[in-house]
Amino acid sequence: MQVPAQFQYEKATSVEHALELLAAYGDDSMVVAGGHSLIPMMKLRLAQPETLIDINDVHELARIGVDRDSVTIGALVRHAELLDSPVIGEHFPILHDAERVIADPAVRNRGTVGGSLCQADPSEDLAAVFVALDAVALIRGLDGDRAVPVRQFFTGPYSTVLDDGELLVGVRVPIHSSASAYAKVERRSGDWAVASAGAALRLDDGHVARAGIGLTAVGAPSFGAPEAEAYLVGGPATEERFVEAGTIAAEHCSPIADQRGPVDYKRHLAATLTTRVLRTAAARWRGHGNHEES
Repeated sequence: MQVPAQFQYEKATSVEHALELLAAYGDDSMVVAGGHSLIPMMKLRLAQPETLIDINDVHELARIGVDRDSVTIGALVRHAELLDSPVIGEHFPILHDAERVIADPAVRNRGTVGGSLCQADPSEDLAAVFVALDAVALIRGLDGDRAVPVRQFFTGPYSTVLDDGELLVGVRVPIHSSASAYAKVERRSGDWAVASAGAALRLDDGHVARAGIGLTAVGAPSFGAPEAEAYLVGGPATEERFVEAGTIAAEHCSPIADQRGPVDYKRHLAATLTTRVLRTAAARWRGHGNHEES
């Protein structure tokens, strides 16, 4: 039977308390929220924190806030809450698309937005979504707050810009009048992605005024496809250009062969899924009665 190494357990009651605990216990402490990633790693002894800091009672991090220009999603918001949120569905259908294919109801009821991002798994769904939406990670430490674009939040597989003693407190997503979509290929329902893509588009007089593209599990740098985005902006929103953008996105990926498939297959999926989500996002933009005015 797999069991974690011995550890000390602390329960934070506020963000400030969590930061104080992180400072007190130092580099050998780790934060747990939903626990669906960290606990299995601890059982395999891949993670061996001396102190586990539980933030589940930090209710201020479990809110979805809306203002005129953005939506702020707390780090403790559960996947199921995002899926059920009408505000999220209205402004960011890409998030509902993604949440429907993340794991299963048991995981979605417990797993958190912050936990998913901080795990920084190369196959993480929400990383691609927030990249496509140009979201910003909100980070807090004892020395103050800082905001980091999600495109700069990941520094490598299972690695982020979070410094020792810092906590991801939320994600701010700008509301910039775009339509969005997410698509994923998986070996079985709820599995990690073989490949996935997300897109957010705004059209103006038949042309692409804004494009955001995120990719998962195919070795896209920082989960993004900036070359494909640059190709699209300013050009007509046509099927041919969406196909070419998919090709460009795939060309700039660096997938690796593993049990989920060979390199050529993953690169093909990156191109196909990118084209698909661009097509869907454009159809949603037009279908919602937009007059393609920026």
